[in-house]
Amino acid sequence: MDELLESAPCGFLTLSKEGIIQSINRTLLKMLQYNKEQLVGKHIDAILSKSARVFFQLYFTPLIMKKQVVEEMYLSLADKNGEDIPILLNAALDNNKEDPIIVCIMVPMRRRDAYENQLRIAKKVAEDAKSELELVLQSLEDKQEQLLVVNKQTQNELQLAKKIQETSLTKAITTDSIQMETYYKASSELSGDIYGFYQMNKDQYGIILLDVMGHGISSSLITMSLHSLFQRLISRGISASLLMKELDNHLHELFQNSEDVWHYCTAIYLVIDTNKKTIEYVNAGHPPAIFQDLNGEQQALKTTTPPLGTFEGIQFTPNKIYCKNGGRLLLYTDGVSEPLEPISLFSILKECSADSLSETKATIIRSLQGEDKQVQHDDQCFILIDLK
Repeated sequence: MDELLESAPCGFLTLSKEGIIQSINRTLLKMLQYNKEQLVGKHIDAILSKSARVFFQLYFTPLIMKKQVVEEMYLSLADKNGEDIPILLNAALDNNKEDPIIVCIMVPMRRRDAYENQLRIAKKVAEDAKSELELVLQSLEDKQEQLLVVNKQTQNELQLAKKIQETSLTKAITTDSIQMETYYKASSELSGDIYGFYQMNKDQYGIILLDVMGHGISSSLITMSLHSLFQRLISRGISASLLMKELDNHLHELFQNSEDVWHYCTAIYLVIDTNKKTIEYVNAGHPPAIFQDLNGEQQALKTTTPPLGTFEGIQFTPNKIYCKNGGRLLLYTDGVSEPLEPISLFSILKECSADSLSETKATIIRSLQGEDKQVQHDDQCFILIDLK
């Protein structure tokens, strides 16, 4: 197991489809007070509390087999001494291997629940007994110090999560027929923007850029969930319309029309065929990409449908443009277009017609930095592509 996973600040294990533990990291072993030899090869029931065993079989197993993913399921484990450990479980079924496995991430919830309960008790005491106010205030100060310690630990965990999120971004592709440059800057520790580049065959390239509503932990978790899905689908070479339909269905399944947790996502997906000299695209509520030919003529790849996750039953019909003599593409999120306005992006691209891709990227970054006199409030991401 990778050393990063072994020491990650959360439990990690893999299961067979029958629920047999295949691997388990040190963090989870320490939490459960077992060693690896005592658990590997055993059924997951060996570490579940009694109540969780029934719940796992009735809900987790059917859900992971049907949906291939489980999001934020609350369960309790049992350590070697039989003590319950509440955890938040996220899991995914990996069918790409010869023997499919279930990958599980387990985040312990015990300390967080304890601190929140203590703060609620302290607040009630303060409201009900003014005579004990000083004592309660002192108690609150103690708890705040504890929360500062927890917050510092959380910040460290967020930094690790940010690093994992950034490493999931695919590398820009450069071949004889195509060249790419990217810019990615989160407004906080974690971002709601994500992109991917995939060479589907000798002549075709799939490029996707998504922006989940908001930013921070919730948006980043959704982006990683979408990343896992589109990475698998684009690698199979499915059509642009079917890809967008699958992503849209995934968001609807995640939130089940619940307004309290509902998130939508803008997205643009392009299939570039360097042999046929075509660009097929679907734009789901995303800022319009810009295509500029060698003569400086520009064309906006405008929105064709509402954002993903808004309405069920949307038909994602692709549009197509031709680029016989090559040209330049600019894709971006609203964190780039809002401070500069789309008109400025069109102007920058035209002014940089004779510049290299890296020089054009530097010009856009300088323009953003010149406009960012206030604190950056949104994630910023753009992609430049030269077609030869």
